[in-house]
Amino acid sequence: MKKIIGIGNALVDILVHLQDDSLLAQLKLPKGSMQLVDEATSAQVKQKLYAYKKDQASGGSAANTIHGIARLGAETAYIGKVGNDELGRFFTNDLEKSKIKSTLLKSATPTGSAVALISPDSERTFATYLGAAVEMSAAEITADMFEGYDFLHLEGYLVFNNELIEKAARVAKEAGLKISLDLASYNVVEANLDFLTKLTKQYIDIVFANEEEAKAFTGKEPEEALHAMADMCEVAVVKVGAKGSLVKQNGQVTRVGAIHCKPIDTTGAGDLYAGGFLYGFANGYSMQNCGKLGALLAGKVIEVTGAKIPENVWDQDILPQRFEIEK
Repeated sequence: MKKIIGIGNALVDILVHLQDDSLLAQLKLPKGSMQLVDEATSAQVKQKLYAYKKDQASGGSAANTIHGIARLGAETAYIGKVGNDELGRFFTNDLEKSKIKSTLLKSATPTGSAVALISPDSERTFATYLGAAVEMSAAEITADMFEGYDFLHLEGYLVFNNELIEKAARVAKEAGLKISLDLASYNVVEANLDFLTKLTKQYIDIVFANEEEAKAFTGKEPEEALHAMADMCEVAVVKVGAKGSLVKQNGQVTRVGAIHCKPIDTTGAGDLYAGGFLYGFANGYSMQNCGKLGALLAGKVIEVTGAKIPENVWDQDILPQRFEIEK
């Protein structure tokens, strides 16, 4: 069984359902936006939410992907940085519960958090405090972290620190790992285009992007973007929402349909797609079946609030379908 390790911004997602949008106005958060906030603003937001019912889950793009892979049954690990605080302990325990081996570096800065304020119409507004997560440095990445692993999964949000993501990719490649990269967000791609292009050509084996990210990365529409991305690496994946996904490997294009589902919240869809796809790839699935497993996980996570699929859905729905796909 192949082993997969991920590296990313260790954040705790705090989900809050609002009765109306007045709190957004009070906090000066534009509805539907993702705002990066400092420690003081983060504390102020949490203070205002004191009386609200909150759901918590470990988050961050790569962590969501690794949780999905672990739940499918693979051996996994995760590298990130947290504070020595309640949220840091929560994040650590969440990894342990999912049997994910953790290499969590510690900081005196509080653990990062993404507060998701969910309006009555289901629109989500984020106040994200990166905290300890962004203090992870290239100097802290060592070869022994990747020993015994076959795949490294990188989240595109790490590009704020070029040195860090480049060192992780270089050290993993030297250790013989295959490397996947999820492009994260079109604005992240636009702001770091030259660096991401160079990184992909030099180190990356598998790239995941949605339509907007693929366009930001290549300047092209999905199909043409797929070809441009596949010229840079072994496997290119472009997710086209309800139309499914396009995969290209060795000059061959595979079209994968999306599953029929009732979307409630798209958080984590891309992360879980990558989880299903990578599990399949590591286990020798065809490109069609890698995409099918990715689509299954993405379809199930958007039927719930947040980026975690409930246990009963895994047991009664996903795992039986995984066995069917494997046949």
